[in-house]
Amino acid sequence: MSLSKLSHIHHAAYRCRDAEQTRWFYEDILGLRYRAALTFEEISGTDLKREYMHLFFEMGDGTMIAFFDEPYSVKADQFEQKDSFDVHVAFEIDSLEDLDAWKKKIKDARIKCAGPIDHGFVKSIYFYDPNGYQCEITCRTPDYTKILDSEETEARDVTRAWTEKTRGLKEKLFGAEALDKREVAEFYHS
Repeated sequence: MSLSKLSHIHHAAYRCRDAEQTRWFYEDILGLRYRAALTFEEISGTDLKREYMHLFFEMGDGTMIAFFDEPYSVKADQFEQKDSFDVHVAFEIDSLEDLDAWKKKIKDARIKCAGPIDHGFVKSIYFYDPNGYQCEITCRTPDYTKILDSEETEARDVTRAWTEKTRGLKEKLFGAEALDKREVAEFYHS
């Protein structure tokens, strides 16, 4: 039996500070469709009792971003602004001209917004949601496919060279075992 290919992300989920504040931002400011607010009394798939809400917001293609509002085990510092290298969410629009309109809408809501920044294959604006997650609205440039097709031909070689360059530092930081999960069966099985 062959497995079907992974076709797209159904949802990515993050913790939120407050369901209503999160709803305001993603529905009222970003215009996403508020698809569900599900409440639970135990963590799904376990017998662990813990109340929480799971919120889902849908984009135009059906992809969703979701949040957990679970105030019983959270710490305030979890909602400090995250480094964009740790986590950020990029939403795509179809028109480069709309980037300025989106920036105005976000700034009109009194939310700081940076950009547009030209990354070559995309142009983007950046801002933070109420939970400290960086959000990006991005649009493909006319050379998007050409640039990525060119990059794809070298991706494995670039990754190999980067891995060789940074391996020593990473072994000091994380240990060699943490860098070699492909051969550790426990990593794949619970």
